[in-house]
This record gives sequence, structure tokens and C-alpha cells, in this order.
Amino acid sequence: MSLRITCPHCGVRPLEEYLYGEVPVVPDDVVGDDARDLDRAFMRANTEGVIRERWFHAMGCRRWLWADRDTRTDEML
Repeated sequence: MSLRITCPHCGVRPLEEYLYGEVPVVPDDVVGDDARDLDRAFMRANTEGVIRERWFHAMGCRRWLWADRDTRTDEML
């Protein structure tokens, strides 16, 4: 069974209907436009445990939603 996400507007839907978007935070010590763009594009937090993420319901209501996910088990909380 694939991962399922509960949309507040559409109900429980399969992961394939969503697009994931991590909101990048560039540290203040990264200076220069090129360096900041590189950090924003490729440096991910990759945190272990429960994290809060943004998901876009592309094949449903086309709205962004917040979801808490445990990265150790991929369980949506």
C-alpha cells in the first residue's frame, strides 16, 4: 500500500496526487547570490524524526497543505 495523505478538502488520497515542497532556509553565513541559490536548490535538512512539510494537492483541490511526517517510518501524523 502506498503512502496516503489526508487532505482537509478531499479526504484521504494517495501520495501520487501530491507534489512535495520543502521550504528551504538559507543560513545567514551563506553570502553571494550564486552561493545562496546553490544552497537553496541542493542543501536539504534531511532531519530524522517528525518534521512539518508542505504538500500541494496537484490532482485534487490544487491547494497547499501542511503535514507532519515521521521520516524514520514515513508515517503521516
